[in-house]
Amino acid sequence: MSTKDFDWKLVLRSGLLGGAIAILLSLIGIVTGFNETYIIYKVITFGELLVLGPILAFSFAALRRTSSSDSGVRFTTGALAGLTSGLVLLAFVGIGQVINLRAVFVNASPDLYAMLSYNQSLPIGMLLRLLVSGLVGLIVAGFTLLPTRLKQALGQGLIYVILIGLMGRLIGTVMTNWGFVSLLFEWMFASSGMSFLGAIVLFLLVGGLAYWRAGRPKVKPRLEPKKQQTVRWATLAGVGLVLIFLPNILGLWFSEILDNVGLFILMGLGLNIVVGFAGLLDLGYVAFYAIGAYTIGVLTSPELGFFNLTFWQAFPFALIVALIAGVLLGLPILKMRGDYLAIVTLGFGEIIRLLALSDWLKPWLGGTQGIQRIERPVIGLGNFTIELISQQQLYYLILAGIILVAFIAFRLRDSRLGRTWMALREDEDVAVAMGINHVATKLTAFAMGALFSGIGGTIFAAKIGSIYPSSFQFLVSINILSLIIVGGIGSIPGVFVGALALMGLPELLREFAEYRYLFYGAALVAMMLYKPEGLWPEARLKLELHEDEIPPPGDPVPSTEGS
Repeated sequence: MSTKDFDWKLVLRSGLLGGAIAILLSLIGIVTGFNETYIIYKVITFGELLVLGPILAFSFAALRRTSSSDSGVRFTTGALAGLTSGLVLLAFVGIGQVINLRAVFVNASPDLYAMLSYNQSLPIGMLLRLLVSGLVGLIVAGFTLLPTRLKQALGQGLIYVILIGLMGRLIGTVMTNWGFVSLLFEWMFASSGMSFLGAIVLFLLVGGLAYWRAGRPKVKPRLEPKKQQTVRWATLAGVGLVLIFLPNILGLWFSEILDNVGLFILMGLGLNIVVGFAGLLDLGYVAFYAIGAYTIGVLTSPELGFFNLTFWQAFPFALIVALIAGVLLGLPILKMRGDYLAIVTLGFGEIIRLLALSDWLKPWLGGTQGIQRIERPVIGLGNFTIELISQQQLYYLILAGIILVAFIAFRLRDSRLGRTWMALREDEDVAVAMGINHVATKLTAFAMGALFSGIGGTIFAAKIGSIYPSSFQFLVSINILSLIIVGGIGSIPGVFVGALALMGLPELLREFAEYRYLFYGAALVAMMLYKPEGLWPEARLKLELHEDEIPPPGDPVPSTEGS
């Protein structure tokens, strides 16, 4: 081993950061809070993983920045980075024995010190902690020396074991009445986390599948057009069947999550036209959501006693009112761009909410008391009718709305109007110079976005059965804009992925109690760091962001196959 290739500063910095973050997680209480939550029963807890995770991550970071390919240098780097993190933890526990850290940090408790020392006497426990930290660094170093194909397989196997081990109770709520599958679940899972044998089987299955897939040829044989069409229709039919039976498979709680995600998909598809296609930053988009909901409420609620229409009779009027509101918003802001446009639309959203709260419109909109007893949608023919009340029934109404809106959005994207929107987004001055009518184009974008949001508002009002001004806060607009950014601005599939990530993930993370938003925030940071263009980006945006990675013409394309 050459000492010239060894970077002491890198090792110490990585080790110190790994230990410091492990201490930070310990002091916020999450380590002891999940010390009884097993990933693999009687093998490793989630609390222990939170201590070892930063050590593993920063050891890996140090090894990635190490230029030497010498195995001795890499093993030494990993081991010393892990040992340094272990020394930091050892120093923390030692200081805690001398100074009462609990006077400042409430979670610096004897339980935490016992957990960090593996419930052993202090000298033996800290020696074990030091050895485990160094061993983690050695394992990471050995992992980096493996062939790429094997690394991918091992990494995917470990990730799946950790995720499924953590989500065991959540998965159990779905599989309770699945017959043979529920028996398989009981075999794979213990009272907390996965059983050891279940974890081994899952690791081998996932890792083996990943290893096999990595070895397949990168260039897939091209199918004939007829076979391609057959595969496409078969895929659509399979997805359709899954979507039809999804509420019955997942149960009531997951159906509620699906309904909420579906409403945000509806609104996201509308805002994606305004922001993603036309490039008009709208921060008051919740206003059209509120207009659709309040129009349905005014027209159908017997509490107000104005019209007493059915849901389907009032539905087209609500859409017309939302569309007109979109045009009225667009008229005074046609000459505005960028931040000025965002501020004006933000003001419009707040104006609508304050009008709904005002005493002036209280006889018509209910003021702070909102509107109750909103008519539910009823479907059927003759004497056979069904009132859509439950989450599982409303799921199909939301699904139908998503299919309709997504179809329109896809057709608009590839139409002449869609290309006109994109031309305005790229450079409005050049677009106008080429003869594009920017007035009509912008108004159409606002109108279509308002129409889609109005559909979401009408279904929301029918789902809840009552509406209040507090349901239409500015944060709703921010959430919709965020899901577009996370999914990929301008990408229609990205809206679906972004809604699932932004609105569905917090509900799935309820397993982590009060710490769920900590993990949620960490997941968002990771998404933006590793996928800045979005989880499912538009092809043009992806090309722009990764332009530097495209090799010049004539250069050989680097091989991606594992060694």
